[in-house]
Amino acid sequence: MKKEVTGAQALMLSLIEEGVDTIFGYPGGAIIPVYDALYDFRDKVNHILARHEQGATHAAQGYARVSGKVGVSLVTSGPAATNAITGIADALLDSTPLVVIAGQVGTSLLGTDAFQEIDVVGITQPITKWSYQIRHAKDITWAVARAFYIARNGRPGPVMLDFTKSAQNEMVEFDYKPCTFIRSYLPYPEIRENQIDKAAQLINEAKKPYALVGQGVILANAEKELIDFLEKADIPAASTLLGLSAMPSDFRLNKGFLGMHGNVAPNMKTNECDVLIAIGMRFDDRVTGDLNTYAKQAKIIHMDIDQSEIGKNVPVDAPILGSVKESLPALTAKINSAKHTDWIDSFGEYDKQEYDAVIRNEVYRTEGELTMGEVVNKITEATKNKAVVVTDVGQNQMIAARYFKYTETRSVVTSGGLGTMGFGIPAALGAKVGAPDRTVCLFAGDGGFQMTMQELGTIMQENLGVKIILLDNRFLGMVRQWQELFFDERYSFTHMKNPDFVAIAKSYNIDSRLVTKREELDDAIADMLKDDKPYVLVVEVEQKGMVYPMVPAGSCVTNIIM
Repeated sequence: MKKEVTGAQALMLSLIEEGVDTIFGYPGGAIIPVYDALYDFRDKVNHILARHEQGATHAAQGYARVSGKVGVSLVTSGPAATNAITGIADALLDSTPLVVIAGQVGTSLLGTDAFQEIDVVGITQPITKWSYQIRHAKDITWAVARAFYIARNGRPGPVMLDFTKSAQNEMVEFDYKPCTFIRSYLPYPEIRENQIDKAAQLINEAKKPYALVGQGVILANAEKELIDFLEKADIPAASTLLGLSAMPSDFRLNKGFLGMHGNVAPNMKTNECDVLIAIGMRFDDRVTGDLNTYAKQAKIIHMDIDQSEIGKNVPVDAPILGSVKESLPALTAKINSAKHTDWIDSFGEYDKQEYDAVIRNEVYRTEGELTMGEVVNKITEATKNKAVVVTDVGQNQMIAARYFKYTETRSVVTSGGLGTMGFGIPAALGAKVGAPDRTVCLFAGDGGFQMTMQELGTIMQENLGVKIILLDNRFLGMVRQWQELFFDERYSFTHMKNPDFVAIAKSYNIDSRLVTKREELDDAIADMLKDDKPYVLVVEVEQKGMVYPMVPAGSCVTNIIM
């Protein structure tokens, strides 16, 4: 016999049917019925009370990125829904599966400019995979099932459900049917054998094949398939920012990090290879630089699940549409075993140049001010390269990407496409909830830290063992770097007078320590990592530190400043 429940209860039962075990949220008037229903499901669903709705969505992102599940955020109407917009947009650009549920005024008040009414569907349609307003309780189970199907299948992304208060209060018979098909949405395109054949022929004829690895490999759980493919044809590979942990850092064919602040060899070899194989990546401008000079000598193979990405930025000779979980094994079966020893060894020449010009001074300095690079390097070594690294945005992000190392997949949580300052703290606490048994290290700058530092309250309340490393250079570091290089050192409003970060952390009952000297660093890191409690390590680093190498925006990828 079907059970009659309120719409709010139907929502909670539907979320449980979808396997939701954690919600990040913030209550308010238009969502109170759902929170009242949630009270009776506390044994099944863990609710994390954020301190701001933006924090709730970023936390849900962090949870999704490390767990592989759909992140869920629950907020009220009006300003709460608009506060969530940044996290929703961030999730769209970084392909993060997210379902955000916002309260809304009752249906009789829609369109009247009622208190805290806003057109949530209209605002979010451009930044979601699907946005829908639930006006009647009978539509709840259908909408939730559809939302989760769209969010997690195909290229993942965010979905918004705008939930009217009247629908929350209506009675309805609960009958849940998971969504398994939407006629207008084909998330997994059929892989065409002729596309595989063409790509295999290019690879088999190549003398200098080169693979670019994106987050699509991680989202498809295709890490093993990637390794098998690379090893069979002996193909060197480099990663985008979001694809960094798809391969272990010490994997012999892993040649490092692509992009504006990436490693020299991966960027230079882009314009030396004869076949370029893009795997689950979108040719972002931070990777390609000037498209007019990008890999013009190479035949391009592009493997992606999203048709809109293929040919969007870079002309493609052999497109392979479909999930790389399926297309990589199909391609591996048709390529020849090969050895490209001389080609792979040639990466080492550039590696030595980069070590001598940049890494030696950044990571292994023995005198002068502390550098960001040496802090990151010491912490990755102390965690045996097994931690999840979360970053905010700016110099801290690029330094962490360059020098943190990985042994496990789903180990990088950062805002890639949107570049959201303030992402770090909430995303890190979400990552810790999603991977409670792993060490989670957040690298943040003093600018981004102060944008969402209220989420220290969430960390305190939940006692989440997030290790926050605050690289304090008293500047908005990345903007200052651009000002130094391209704006005649006119440091317009980038210097920051900062508060006592240690005192702030301790006011939230979080252990904290300030490091100003190199000889203090090892002991402070050991103190931070001795247990699974939250910690804020404030490290004063050189004020005018630079992140090198650097490819200037819009330049050729081989135009590298060191």
